[in-house]
Amino acid sequence: MEVKKLKTIDDLLEYKGDRVELINGNIIKRPMARAEHALLQSSISDEIIAFKREKGPTGWWILSEISVRYSEHQCPCHDLAGWRKKNMPKRPTGVMKQIPDWVCEITSPGHERKDVFNNFILLQRYKVPFYWLISPEEKTLIVYQFVDETYRVVFSLEYKSQENSQYKIPPFETTDFDLGYVFGN
Repeated sequence: MEVKKLKTIDDLLEYKGDRVELINGNIIKRPMARAEHALLQSSISDEIIAFKREKGPTGWWILSEISVRYSEHQCPCHDLAGWRKKNMPKRPTGVMKQIPDWVCEITSPGHERKDVFNNFILLQRYKVPFYWLISPEEKTLIVYQFVDETYRVVFSLEYKSQENSQYKIPPFETTDFDLGYVFGN
């Protein structure tokens, strides 16, 4: 029986071609970007722009399509990730090595396993304080917060267009978050 050699960050950095990421020691091709995914991603960025613009320790660095190196064999590319400026005072550069304070993944049809299971387990292991999981097709948002060594659901919603669309959502609960805008209503 042949032992499978796990891929590393060095293998990922040398890879030429398609959009890829390093998951559990495997170089995985990322799904093709879709309009639903891109619109949702940019809408979330619009909703949290005030946090990005905030100077000093209350501000955030919010990055899209960012690779985060969790270990030699784990370097996923997150749809959105954020670092509190109090934890990272200087402007980020390169592949991120510091654990984010918030990660947001937007599911893609046929690739849900990575976001629902792989990233959930990885982010929980590395104690990422907040993990958002969003489905554009189902119009759902689940917010996990790391509490007592595990993730707990602190907010969940299946958005219906007739509902109030303004919500306070951790970790950005100091402002109203317009899910009607995010989900395209």
